Amino acid sequence: MKSNFCYQGHHEQVATAIKEHINSLDGFLTPQTASSPRAVGDALELPVADKFGDFLGSWCQECSSDFARRAMADMAFTDTEDFHSVIDVKTHREDTVFNMPNITSVERLARFYESDKNVLSLIMIRYSVDGTDLKISDVLFAPIEFLDWQCLTVGALGRGQIANSNDIQIVPQNSRKAWMLQLCEVMMAFYPREMEKITMRRRRFENVREHWAHKEDVWL
Repeated sequence: MKSNFCYQGHHEQVATAIKEHINSLDGFLTPQTASSPRAVGDALELPVADKFGDFLGSWCQECSSDFARRAMADMAFTDTEDFHSVIDVKTHREDTVFNMPNITSVERLARFYESDKNVLSLIMIRYSVDGTDLKISDVLFAPIEFLDWQCLTVGALGRGQIANSNDIQIVPQNSRKAWMLQLCEVMMAFYPREMEKITMRRRRFENVREHWAHKEDVWL
């Protein structure tokens, strides 16, 4: 069982529609918004969310963009095959040197993917700004299991946080099972390294405690 929306390439058509739509908008940015990548990112989510049901066309059974700030998704939709897709919108300004936004926690993803009918997808919008003129160079829309692990990393936030790099690489029609097994391998290598770091930090403060235990209390 797999999503024909993703595995037959229909998500790529949606990505093209998003790019064309945003590039057709005039007067999209104010001088204040244009100077802040975060503000541009927030602004870019609005035209995508407003028209997302139209971009999906006949594939869309239900669509929503009403989510809390810290929710897993910026948007979600249920397609005609009853797959429930949650979508995280990310933006990347091309003149920035380093950009590695968090996608989701490994624990949240593991729980979400306990159902074969759930899909976590990423929309990555690459753009440039000249004054207040915004130009979209590329839009990527794909389920997370289509992202090559060569462009992903895991950060030490909570039980682990998946993040992506500037250069996103896609493995079209990749196996979810293979991707999740690779995630497990990554995490089983990640946790021992974190334990070593914690051991070193503990030793550091054992030494600090030893120092203060033998220090004269001059502040009495």
